[in-house]
Amino acid sequence: MGVVSEAMVQDAQGLSGVLDQLVHLWLMVRAPIVAPILQFAVNLCLVMVTLLFVERMYMSGVLFVVKLLGRTPKTMWKWQPMREDVEQGNSSFPMVLVQIPMYNEKEVYQLSIQAACGLLWPADRIVIQVLDDSTDPFVKELVQAEVKRWASKGINIKYEIRVNRTGYKAGALKQGMRHSYVSECDYVAIFDADFQPDPDFLHRAIPFLVHNPELALVQARWKFVNGEENLMTKMQEVSLNYHFSVEQRVGSAAYGFFGFNGTAGVWRIQAMNEAGGWNDRTTVEDMDLAVRASMQGWKFVYLHDLEVKNELPSTFKAFRFQQHRWSCGPASLFRKVFPQVLKNKKVKLWKKIHMLYAFFFVRKILGHIVTFVFYCVIIPLTVLVPEVEMPLWGAIYIPSLITLMNGVATPKSLHLLVFWVVFENVMSLHRTRATLSGLFDLGSRVNEWVVTEKLGNVLKYKMSSKHSGKRSLRRYISNLLLKSWKLGDRLNIWELWTSAFLLFCSIYDFHYKGKNRFYIYMICQSVAFFIMGLGYCGTFVPS
Repeated sequence: MGVVSEAMVQDAQGLSGVLDQLVHLWLMVRAPIVAPILQFAVNLCLVMVTLLFVERMYMSGVLFVVKLLGRTPKTMWKWQPMREDVEQGNSSFPMVLVQIPMYNEKEVYQLSIQAACGLLWPADRIVIQVLDDSTDPFVKELVQAEVKRWASKGINIKYEIRVNRTGYKAGALKQGMRHSYVSECDYVAIFDADFQPDPDFLHRAIPFLVHNPELALVQARWKFVNGEENLMTKMQEVSLNYHFSVEQRVGSAAYGFFGFNGTAGVWRIQAMNEAGGWNDRTTVEDMDLAVRASMQGWKFVYLHDLEVKNELPSTFKAFRFQQHRWSCGPASLFRKVFPQVLKNKKVKLWKKIHMLYAFFFVRKILGHIVTFVFYCVIIPLTVLVPEVEMPLWGAIYIPSLITLMNGVATPKSLHLLVFWVVFENVMSLHRTRATLSGLFDLGSRVNEWVVTEKLGNVLKYKMSSKHSGKRSLRRYISNLLLKSWKLGDRLNIWELWTSAFLLFCSIYDFHYKGKNRFYIYMICQSVAFFIMGLGYCGTFVPS
């Protein structure tokens, strides 16, 4: 026993000696080598944060002026209601194609088909096209039966399938446009499988295209029916409400350009054809089409008061796939269209600057990268290197103002902004990885198109609207009781590693009494990464 104890003491002394040497080496290189490099990174991040803040302030200023001057779509563009002509009858109404692309949408296929068939428009002036890419034979039978049911009621509805899923959604939409009956149509309205337009949707959107020949697109706002499903959907609602309330409105009012949201919009088919139609070169075929149409000189209008009900992804897995597509795609598209936009002679210089700088660089690339790199890597590292100066205006004040500007669009969730900050920082990890892969064409997931899983919460919320409080409590309890999932399938290693890193930095900062007390923020952020790293986020779906 004495020999073993002596050996253990010697091992401990040896380990202590190694640690002492490492600490001594760290102290030697920290000030002369590490500090200047980290200070440069801090300064660079401060510049990026400032660019983000200036862009947010600019959009807020533009929106203020737009509201002050009363500039609405109906004051900026000609709009008159569509009426039946006494002599021409229904032929005075343009021919409209309604496309509903879907893929194994067992939970929600009935919702979109029912809503599309309920659109108020002359029966002989509308064609509804269900583009079913489903690979599940059972789901295909259900969708086909639903189409036949509505066709038997006199609705002009078509069920279209393909041999394969080449091009994913873009491929399905492109194939749908090739059918002979489409040549008679003037406009095409697109709705994803979980979207439910109100009956008067076409009557409110189409007149803008009919009376303004320079308009190519009318985009409606998304209305989220399951925003209260869980904390994750509440966080998504805050982000997307800002996107629609500020980014889309400013783009429409100031530039006549914004990114098509892929659904809940109406296109002029002529503009689509001039732009080259659907292209599957990226995972954001909607944004791609909008950019190419804009380069042809076409303009867009966003209708903030025209809402279309839809469902937010309520499982963490579905949300991660969606965010990968929404982050990787724009970065990849930016790389591909950058030289085309610069050389284009149909677009004015100020609009080029808006497209390349504000729309792409700041919002789609810089915003994702700086959120993760600065707030989850650089700031934590500064607590290990006290020689580095971290101004509070860049670390706390400006981010707080940006957060408040985001939250104003969703007043009911202002009390959740702290949760929104840590949630967005966690998701910035995935968005940064996806953005870099798209920007530099890295990895096999650059053109990965995974359909966002729908749980049919639209129907659930209709049924439980009278007892939402009780049902929400029941859903919460049932989620806690679902233990059938395999832990290994839910672990997210990147989040867990980041959580451990932030925890270490927070303990270090607390122990050595950091001057800025960043450990308060870092411990909260570490917990958020840990919870989401275990996959304990969103709605749990039993196998």
